Amino acid sequence: MERKTIPPFRLAEEAPQNQNQLNLLGVLLAAASNFLISVSLNIQKCTHLRLACQAEPKPYYMSKQWWCATTLLALGEVGNFTAYGFAPIALVTPLGCVSVIGSAFISVLFLKKMMRTADILGGTLSVTGTFLLVTFAPSVPQEITARQVQNYLVSWPFLVYSILEIIIFCILLYFYKRKAMKHIVVLLMMVALLASLTVIAVKAVASMITLSVKGKMQLTYPVFYIMIVLMATSCAFQVKFLNQAMHLYEATEVMPINFVFFTTSAIISGVIFYREFQSAAFLSLFMFLFGCLLSFLGVFVIARNKKEEHLQVPFIDCGHIPGQNLTGKIQPDSHSSYYGTLNNEDDLVKSQD
Repeated sequence: MERKTIPPFRLAEEAPQNQNQLNLLGVLLAAASNFLISVSLNIQKCTHLRLACQAEPKPYYMSKQWWCATTLLALGEVGNFTAYGFAPIALVTPLGCVSVIGSAFISVLFLKKMMRTADILGGTLSVTGTFLLVTFAPSVPQEITARQVQNYLVSWPFLVYSILEIIIFCILLYFYKRKAMKHIVVLLMMVALLASLTVIAVKAVASMITLSVKGKMQLTYPVFYIMIVLMATSCAFQVKFLNQAMHLYEATEVMPINFVFFTTSAIISGVIFYREFQSAAFLSLFMFLFGCLLSFLGVFVIARNKKEEHLQVPFIDCGHIPGQNLTGKIQPDSHSSYYGTLNNEDDLVKSQD
């Protein structure tokens, strides 16, 4: 019985084809996951608005609608995590713009918002940029083994990058803690620096789990658990500073800046750690960066001059009573001799007369 041999040139042709299929799978998974995230966020917002309008509002966690949104959000995050196991970081991370585009259009259905010209223009720019990203993304092998991760961790480009990142983060943290500088750029730059470590760890963990499922066990290596600890730690601090930014600034300011910083830091970390774009042509690199620029611009156009929705909580604002101008204090000064009565009571009577 003759044994068939596969010519080497056919193996060389099948390898890029298989990688392109994996990239496509990662793209579809990331796009669908970000779309689910946008749906879940709009459902959560709709739930909070609906509960606030009730005479006796119940806690949001008692609502089935809120739990449905939370389930969709969890599925979206799991899908994003899995996508890193099939496609490069430089391809998966910029697809976060799908969530921004989806939120702009889905809010028309869930929150009854008006479709703006800026939403259509921004969506068109982002879709065009995403098409360029997918077309000119790096096609590199994505089966990252535990031994490869170990070698990448001690490579000199990553060590230099890590030292610079630690120095910059410490400087920003000094201004944040000691100088009480809570500018949006300072906060989101710290988020971006932590996010670069997060995506490196997520990519490594997702790839090792994917290989283990295929039969190439990688979970016995200590570096797998080191990456899990790095992923959880960096993600926790990242959420802390992001919540601080959301508390101090409007979401329409935080969202585009965070998307640009996060995507840029993730792409740089992928280039340095996983050596993406190592053999890419200049035209492919230029078109990929141009696609990133279009996506960034589209997100800024969508978020620009977008008004925030506030919960309609019934209350009486004592500073804006119709027909009455209050310039003094509602509560008298406790150190005054008139405590318990209105100050300048005689003047008040005269003004009323």
